[in-house]
This record gives sequence, C-alpha cells and structure tokens, in this order.
Amino acid sequence: MASPRVVVGALIVDSVDVPTRILAARRTGPERLAGKWEFPGGKVEIGESAEEALCRELREELGIDAKIGRELKSPSGDTWPISERYVMRLFYVSMGGQSVALDGSHDEVRWVSAIDVALLPWLPSDEAALPYVFREECGFG
Repeated sequence: MASPRVVVGALIVDSVDVPTRILAARRTGPERLAGKWEFPGGKVEIGESAEEALCRELREELGIDAKIGRELKSPSGDTWPISERYVMRLFYVSMGGQSVALDGSHDEVRWVSAIDVALLPWLPSDEAALPYVFREECGFG
C-alpha cells in the first residue's frame, strides 16, 4: 500500500500574540463534504514543501499571502489522519489584515471564537484538532 498523500491546512488566527479566533471555511464540494467547515488548504504537490503548498493553496483559494507559523502536531504523531489515502499537517497562519476572496471551493468564511468553534459542522479530520488549536503557541517570529 502506498504512503498516504499529505494535505495541508491553515489555522488562520486573528492575532499572532494571543489568538482568540480562527478563520473557518465552508466547503462547496464534493457533495458528501459540501456544507462542512474546514481549515483552508489543500494537497501538497510533488516537489513542494508543506509550507510552500500551504502558501500556494491560500493564494489560490482565498487570495491571501500567508505568513506561516508553527505546526500543530497530532497527539499521536506529526500528522492528523483523514483517511487511508490522506493525512493532514496543520500550521498556524497569519494573513495580516488582508481581505479574503473566495475561489468557489468555499461559499463562506467566518471568524470563529474558541467558544463558538464547536457549533459548526466540521469535517471529522479538522474537528479532531479543534481541542488543541487555542491551547498551543502559534510560533510566529
């Protein structure tokens, strides 16, 4: 069996010093995932680092230039499981007050507080990370 493909996700925070909100994006497809909320990002292409892929995906999906911070590692290892075919790496990201432009892969983005984050229907892989997001140091320097 081949190694799982790596997907990267952005924990876009409102403040690099003391984050109180993250940016959530609602998917438009595929149909089984439409309407679910996620951390924006996408697949790492051959020859790209995870950080390069995340910057590219955020430019394509949201039209922002990202500053990448520390990686949020899974309690069971480096990556967050998605399925047998995919694993996810999550990184804290600052977008420095830029506005967001949607490309069609999402129909809404929303700043969500630590209290309200559990009220949204998240993708299971992203939901697994939620308890850790606001407890970690973002690592911007």
